[in-house]
Amino acid sequence: MKITDRITKLVVARKPDIGVRSVKRDIATTCGISYEAVRQWFAGDTENIKNENLVAIADGYDTTVDWLLSGKGEPPRKKASVDKGESSPPQMSSAEIVRQMLERHGKALPEEARKKIVQAVEADPHGEGESANVISVDFSRPGLVGDEVWIAHYDVRAAMGGGQSAHDFPEMLKDIRVSPSHLREIGVEFEEHFHLKMVTGWGQSMEPTIKHRDPLIVNINVREFVGDGIYLFYWDDHIYIKRLQVADEDHFEMISDNTRHKDRLIRRDMTYIQARVLLVWNAHLV
Repeated sequence: MKITDRITKLVVARKPDIGVRSVKRDIATTCGISYEAVRQWFAGDTENIKNENLVAIADGYDTTVDWLLSGKGEPPRKKASVDKGESSPPQMSSAEIVRQMLERHGKALPEEARKKIVQAVEADPHGEGESANVISVDFSRPGLVGDEVWIAHYDVRAAMGGGQSAHDFPEMLKDIRVSPSHLREIGVEFEEHFHLKMVTGWGQSMEPTIKHRDPLIVNINVREFVGDGIYLFYWDDHIYIKRLQVADEDHFEMISDNTRHKDRLIRRDMTYIQARVLLVWNAHLV
């Protein structure tokens, strides 16, 4: 049984009501992994499954990494395995627990702030000092607006030129915090904040609207043409960020804002819209 078959079996076992067609989308949503990465696994690129992906899947669907790699039979539940004394994990120190939490959820904090937190726990691991349960740290960032949420930064770059092959790419940006109310104030329209994701533009064909390597906020809830605008889409096995307009019943016009790049007609039935671009991260509303 291939690892993707085991993953499918796991998802269906944990969520019997889910359809097989929805498995990839559920994995991406549940585990915080880009849909494009999951799609590539199921297309045969299983070497692209990283260790952190396996851990995220095991955590998201309550099983063990061992079963994902080589398991037979029904997927065991991690909690049940620990209760029975099977592969019981070694007890971690308070500092190690905090270190792992910061690795997973503290990426927005400066490195110096993370070091101070770990040092504070190591100095008083049981909270028995005079200032028990209080850690004094200068996080060197503005205070919360009040409604900040995380936006996932997909490890995908989309071409604003000749088309970018669909692969994962290491990016400088990681997940970011935004204020949904502030986004709405500046004119960004969306229903739910979890529909918003971030990708990276690549190339010069959309200049001056979008520059090379600009981070973009996109709405992944838009999966079909809803009017003239800039979209993230697949066409001819490549990912693009371009303006789309209806040319005729069978074609879109794929438009570049850079006049040095030619516009072209593409078939509507071969164009797979993945998201609509809402905002360039330099606060240029599109």
